[in-house]
Amino acid sequence: MEASIYNYSLCIALTLMLWFGFNFLFAKAPNKPIYDIYLRSRRIMGVAILLLALNYSVHFFFGIRFKNANAAILMNLSTYFICYWLFGSALTVLLDRQYITVRRMRTHIALWILFSALSAVVLLWLPEGHFQKSMLWVMAAFLVGYGLMLSRRLLLLYKQRVRLFKDTHSDDIGAYIKWLSIFTYWAIVFGVGCGLLTFLPDDYVFVWVLSSIPFYIYLFHCYQSYLLFYEQVEQAMEEDSAIVSEENIHVEELQHKYVYVEDNDNPAYYADIVARVGEWMKADGYLHPGLTINELADMLHTNRTYLSAYINSTYHANFRDWIAGLRLGYAKRLLVAQPELTIAVIAEKSGFQSASHFIRLFKEDTGCSPAKWRKNKLE
Repeated sequence: MEASIYNYSLCIALTLMLWFGFNFLFAKAPNKPIYDIYLRSRRIMGVAILLLALNYSVHFFFGIRFKNANAAILMNLSTYFICYWLFGSALTVLLDRQYITVRRMRTHIALWILFSALSAVVLLWLPEGHFQKSMLWVMAAFLVGYGLMLSRRLLLLYKQRVRLFKDTHSDDIGAYIKWLSIFTYWAIVFGVGCGLLTFLPDDYVFVWVLSSIPFYIYLFHCYQSYLLFYEQVEQAMEEDSAIVSEENIHVEELQHKYVYVEDNDNPAYYADIVARVGEWMKADGYLHPGLTINELADMLHTNRTYLSAYINSTYHANFRDWIAGLRLGYAKRLLVAQPELTIAVIAEKSGFQSASHFIRLFKEDTGCSPAKWRKNKLE
């Protein structure tokens, strides 16, 4: 391999990572207490990126790859191990502000020290050759397993949050945190890929370096974009956490406590809810933007848990989908009754958070755009 290609790739990646890392650490956010968790997450991510940048610096300035390839591989694996934990913590704390504890930090730091010590044993005590190379692969496999464990925990928490949002909010709050799942899946591919790419022959090792550039660009873009929606998401999480706390049940139990039942099995207290919901629907109360199930329960003078169970069993839908269905029905009536109205105006009048969101849901429901559907109805 020509050292120039390798060095150029390291120089490009290192420059970007230093800029991203320091930006994550020191860039300002709105001066509100609610952004404390966002800043904590971003700073943890900044530390992780700067640690990786330090790793790249060792490669760039000391050329360790050319002096001892196995030492370079073990250094990479050890750096990835602590960075996996930092990456996972930075993302998970956005969904669970209580995730980072002293005990958990001590556990994962101890695991990293143990992993690094084993790496040193493999490098210094085992004879060079096939056996040492095999142990390198074992260490890489362990690292991949550790990364998958952290990713699984994050994805399960993400899915729980999305389900809870669907059961409590009419707006698609989950869309604002979808990047977390996309990034996690990409991180799995990238993390596993790096564990393998670091074993590339010297002639192709620059591929391992360059592959990190789009990964970190996407991460930076996601954090910057999330800043626009963070306050809304965090407020929704705080509301949902308060609800769960009041009911003294875990999030997982909340999702599965109420199953769909036949109408003739509905408890007697549903009778009052049926009448109140019917009156509320006749008054087009579902058009109120940003509606939550807690607000609706207060308006109907009922318990939000009973209301949620009633919606699930009667309409076989979560709260968000039920409200979306009512709004789509109202929008269809407007499309026919007032053809002079634009799609954007109809979306707003129907309670949708944006025209694009309305069009997407309309296509999912009817298979065509609102404009085409109106044209077919009016012909």
